[in-house]
Amino acid sequence: MAKAVQKIKLSPSRDIPLNKLVLSQKNVRRIKAGISIEDLAEDIAHREKLLQSLYVLPILDPEGQETGMFEVPAGGRRYRALELLVKQKRLAKTAPVPCIIGDMGTEITAEEDSLAENVHRVALHPLDQFRAFQTLREQGRSEEDIAAIFFVSVNVVKQRLRLAAVSPKLLDVYAEDGMSLEQLMTFSVTGDHARQEQVWENVNKSGYDEPYQIRRVLTESTVNASDKRVRLVGLAAYEAAGGNVLHDLFEEDGGGWLQDVALLERLVAEKLRTEAEEIAAEGWKWIEVGASFPYGHDHGLRRLEGVLVDLTSEEQASLDALQAEYDALQAKFEDADELPDDVDVRFGELEEALAVFENRPDIFKPAEVSGAGVFVSIDSEGRLSVDRGYVRPEDEAPAAAFDVERGTDTSSTEGQEAGASVQRAAISVGGASTEPEEDDEDPARPLPDRLIIELTAHRTLALRNALGENPAIAFQAVLHNLVLTAFYRFTSSGSCLEIGLRTPTFPAQAPGLRESVSAKAVEARHESWKARLPKSENDLWDALTALDGGAQASLFAHCASFAVNAVYEPANRYNQGRVSAHGVRTRLDQANVLARAAGLDMVQAGWRPTVDNYLGRVTKPRILEAVREAKGESSAQLIDHLKKADMAKEAERLLDGSGWLPEPLRLADSSPSSAEPEGEAGPLPEFLAGEEDSANGSDEHPQQLDAAE
Repeated sequence: MAKAVQKIKLSPSRDIPLNKLVLSQKNVRRIKAGISIEDLAEDIAHREKLLQSLYVLPILDPEGQETGMFEVPAGGRRYRALELLVKQKRLAKTAPVPCIIGDMGTEITAEEDSLAENVHRVALHPLDQFRAFQTLREQGRSEEDIAAIFFVSVNVVKQRLRLAAVSPKLLDVYAEDGMSLEQLMTFSVTGDHARQEQVWENVNKSGYDEPYQIRRVLTESTVNASDKRVRLVGLAAYEAAGGNVLHDLFEEDGGGWLQDVALLERLVAEKLRTEAEEIAAEGWKWIEVGASFPYGHDHGLRRLEGVLVDLTSEEQASLDALQAEYDALQAKFEDADELPDDVDVRFGELEEALAVFENRPDIFKPAEVSGAGVFVSIDSEGRLSVDRGYVRPEDEAPAAAFDVERGTDTSSTEGQEAGASVQRAAISVGGASTEPEEDDEDPARPLPDRLIIELTAHRTLALRNALGENPAIAFQAVLHNLVLTAFYRFTSSGSCLEIGLRTPTFPAQAPGLRESVSAKAVEARHESWKARLPKSENDLWDALTALDGGAQASLFAHCASFAVNAVYEPANRYNQGRVSAHGVRTRLDQANVLARAAGLDMVQAGWRPTVDNYLGRVTKPRILEAVREAKGESSAQLIDHLKKADMAKEAERLLDGSGWLPEPLRLADSSPSSAEPEGEAGPLPEFLAGEEDSANGSDEHPQQLDAAE
């Protein structure tokens, strides 16, 4: 006969007056954790009830008889919260408290009960909390109400509501521990569920699933709020026009990311066009508009010499007052290690106000204005940049002067030309290549002509800088060119130094060329000499005569450097067209000789392989070849399974600081950078590295817009 199962008898519960309860010393909780007693008291007052009864034991006298008092071994925080409400006179001392009464005769101790109550309690899963907040919101509770109820900030409520709004498919993955909370947070950047799911599928397969990598992919087709175009237009204007801004509520996002790039570009074009139309009223012949212009866009143009607009007496007084305040602040805080916030802000305001006076436009002669033009763009700080007074070679014709002398009114046609110039302003994204995708599996395929042109453009600019810094070599190079012209009349066209003096232009605008170290060095040296030379060419001879030999040699080297042309260009196999294949080869050979003599090092010149300037433009075998040459076979094997885009990004990280150069940037007799020995492959890719390694990664900088060539 089966033995009957003994039924469990639960402890009884009843309401006990609060003044009959005392806190037990058998409660195992000693360390403060969770929300404060004050917040718990507020929650009890808000609900007017305890969500969980107290567990109490009767207090016995020495004879073992009940005294009518009870101790609280489990629920001490709730008891102290009730005590606080009594102290605040918000609860009566005799208020009934729901309690579960334990049996003093059981073998289970009060300490065990207290421990069980705390240990067996399971915290709410974060996803359940997110969804509970969402339910409250759907019931009509405001974010402020929810924050007050649960004693959290409004921003925390916004964060949890945003997480609850992520794609249900991804929430299911998170619920099953398929992704971390940090990964889930990154998907809150966008509300597009299809995009979220697509990105998760891609990063989950590729292994590029670190939170910062997911965030980068989600925002790769957007524009950062710090972009100069956004500063020009203003974030408020973009949003007023219906543009959406993505925000990361969990990380510092610098103002967010603008999702509608087409709208932003339209607003930029409209603002630039409005400015151009106002400038057109000044009578200029042409106006070119673009977010930015490529390096050397003003080469070959003559710059008019203008005169600064005179200040009125009121303007001069304002300038003097601003300068006096600036000087006083500077003297007061000259020795301060750190400026107070309000002083720092005031310094910025004063500098901006003074810049308006310093950068006021020049005045040009009307006869000069009618044959010259203006470039309108955006500077690096997001301000309008207006460069007036450029004359094109074709506008130097006597016919233009003849029309001016006759007093012909050209304002109507000139205004139409200016308007047309604004209308046809073309913008390209980061100098993106229009070449078709190459076959990634053909390692023997030669480098694209455009890529070689861009690479050798970098080299040409660096070679110009190197030559400009070496007067002896520059002098010998020019002498060599002159000897070729005088004694070898049929070989002078093959020289890489085009003395005329004619400055060759770059047929393709290579990414980063304008911001390169060489470009900045050449520009700085040019501006320095420009400041030393006389304004009028009539005074130039006497000025040059006054220079000593060293200064003349330095100026000679600088001028000669502009003639350097080491750019590759494709030639027709039958030698038809502007240049022959033999001429290009001769030019590049002599560029090697000149580079070796000048000590040119493209690594020191600041060039490094990136996705934009090389790795994203070549085949996968070439990417692997570059990594193999610089870091060894083991590093190449770490990335050989990746897709091309991911492989290029990881190769950029691996090659950083390696000194590796593609073949067009090496000297003819130089060898690639020596690879590390096998087994010393350097740092692992980010998705294979541990937390310590991956923490060293950095996000890519957003692409900038450059004007088309």
